[in-house]
Amino acid sequence: MGVMTAKEAMKLAEEAGLDLVKIAPTAKPPVCKIVDYGKYRYELARKDKEAKKKQRTIEIKEIRMSPNIDTNDMNTKVTAAKKFITKGNKVKVTLRFRGREMAHMQKSRHILDDFAEMLADIAVIEKAPKVEGRTMTMFLTEKR
Repeated sequence: MGVMTAKEAMKLAEEAGLDLVKIAPTAKPPVCKIVDYGKYRYELARKDKEAKKKQRTIEIKEIRMSPNIDTNDMNTKVTAAKKFITKGNKVKVTLRFRGREMAHMQKSRHILDDFAEMLADIAVIEKAPKVEGRTMTMFLTEKR
């Protein structure tokens, strides 16, 4: 309807039996619409709800192992990781060291490398194995 004063706009809105709603109040001049305010609020709420429905939160699932893990235990952990990754989650693989195991940390890196190799068909390494205190961690995500 063009640029007009607030009084004129309010008069037009009252004649139509509707409300004057500021769409962009910070603009110069402010942008207003003559609409039913209840219906306007309902439409905004519906748009927000649709946007939330399409969002997907990615969880980080953790798999813990020790340096002296056996092959069958490793296969069980790989199966669990596959399940997590196919559901769209990230997997944090943690290798925990206790006592004398701390002296041979770098020799145990092959365990995480083997783990990543077993999941190479569906996962890719997001963060390479890194030593943090008594643990060595690695992050895996779904292949795109």
